[in-house]
Amino acid sequence: MERGNLGPIGPVGRLTLGGGGLGQLWGETSRGECVATLRAAADAGIDLIDLAPRYGEGEAEEVLGEAFDGRLPEGLRVTSKCLLGDTPPERIEARLRESITDSLGRMRLERLDVFFLHSNVVPDTHPMRAHPDSATRMTPYSHFVETVRPAFETFVREGLIGAWGLTGIGYPDTIVTLLGEDPAPAVVQCIANPLDSPGSLKFFDGPARPRDVIAAAAAGGIGVMGIRVVQAGALTDAIDRPLPDDHPEVLDYAKATSYRALAADLGMSAAALGHRYALAMSGIDTVVLGVKNRAELADCLAAAEAGPLPQDLVAQVDACFAVAST
Repeated sequence: MERGNLGPIGPVGRLTLGGGGLGQLWGETSRGECVATLRAAADAGIDLIDLAPRYGEGEAEEVLGEAFDGRLPEGLRVTSKCLLGDTPPERIEARLRESITDSLGRMRLERLDVFFLHSNVVPDTHPMRAHPDSATRMTPYSHFVETVRPAFETFVREGLIGAWGLTGIGYPDTIVTLLGEDPAPAVVQCIANPLDSPGSLKFFDGPARPRDVIAAAAAGGIGVMGIRVVQAGALTDAIDRPLPDDHPEVLDYAKATSYRALAADLGMSAAALGHRYALAMSGIDTVVLGVKNRAELADCLAAAEAGPLPQDLVAQVDACFAVAST
């Protein structure tokens, strides 16, 4: 498999297997099929697995534990995350440590290669803090700087984690600021789809500006993992789970009519087109797959084998959404 360079983490396959599908967030599958999909990904040369407790309430991490029983194939690396939210500062380090320990128990491992803050880091007084989900999803900037980041650095020194990173889907100005501070994260996860859409994970007004985040990371030598490549199903041939008509993913799906027609004209699935588009994006080191079975994995592997989308086709994809936004 073609390889990128994930900042200080070093060389990594251009495809990463994400845990959303393994945790059955993206439609129904089975534990056995997820285990088989994970093993097939490793056999195909995918060498980074991106997990989190939130992916099926531990299910994705249990899948990895069952697939390899604590004996990872040579070169395979694993991440996990913690949705810290607005935990009181005096409890932050213990909460993060507990999350790591629980994840390692489910995975049957002793160390994480990268540990991500899954929360949105937001300015202390930003209107986002009034969102109903703020307590679980948003970590104030001051708490991050004064308590979270020092805890991450402690875990690295202890050898509990190899490095730490951010899930960069929160308020863009704050993410860009954090990427320029010292110590900086080793890796940031960024939205990488032609809509520039975080979908239902957006909790603020104004544009998400993922490309500004990607550029800031690249300028700082920080690794970039492209996420939401098919925008949680909005950029596939059909959304594979029931959602209300006003759900952000359904609204994005409606914007993608011309995009799906283009994919059909090109003789590929909408998902394959999305993955090749993300692979062509400047600054993306590895693309995270949200697959839930071996058939979807095979489609993504074929897309990667076909290579990044040529720039003339990138322009055609962008044009689909220029029409959709007018």
